[in-house]
Amino acid sequence: MGKRITQQARGKGSLTFRVRPRAYRYKINYPKLNAEGAAKIIKLLDSPAHSCPLAKIKAGDEIFFCPAADGVYEGQEIMINKKRDGDSFETGDIFRLKDIPIGTKIFNIEVSPGSGGKYVRSSGCFGMVMNKDKDVEIMINKRKIKLHEDCRAIIGVVAGDGRLMKPLLKAGKKHYMMLAKGRKWHRTSPVKVNAIDHPFGGGRGKRIKSKIAKRNAPPGKKVGHLSPKKTGRKR
Repeated sequence: MGKRITQQARGKGSLTFRVRPRAYRYKINYPKLNAEGAAKIIKLLDSPAHSCPLAKIKAGDEIFFCPAADGVYEGQEIMINKKRDGDSFETGDIFRLKDIPIGTKIFNIEVSPGSGGKYVRSSGCFGMVMNKDKDVEIMINKRKIKLHEDCRAIIGVVAGDGRLMKPLLKAGKKHYMMLAKGRKWHRTSPVKVNAIDHPFGGGRGKRIKSKIAKRNAPPGKKVGHLSPKKTGRKR
């Protein structure tokens, strides 16, 4: 009797694929849209669900969590939508895109005003303000996107750069990393399993059976080409 393939097991949400609720107890967000003035970084903390350290920030009576900028420290004062004397910006400040100078590195960018940071949140990442004609143009990893001028972002680069440079050294380290994220590890290639366990299984060598799955196919059948325009070799 065959077993569920990986897609089915993930959909069922067994212990192997379930994330511990405690891992995602910190929700990344911004204060209210009309919030402005000085705020204080209360604490820098580690979250197993995020690749970067998080900053716990207090603005008035409101407390929120954001990815920490590289170089900030506990007790640092940052500004929210209000410039310092001399119109200067510092790492960790939160401003609307229309108020940020062209060429500035930013991260934790909102999709729409008030939505909370959605873009550029991984450690070591940053975007750059490129143009401000109608909407504000942002360069993210050689890709340009246009966003509303009232969307907010944090000045600087996400902390934790160089995270991938440190070797894992042993498999146990990788095991606990993936356990915190609720992902299966090691991942077995479909062509290596038995024919009864996967549509690609049972082949001697990596001769994958061509399979075109429908766009609305259930997880157990969504393998192979997913609703492609065409398949095969380009001619």
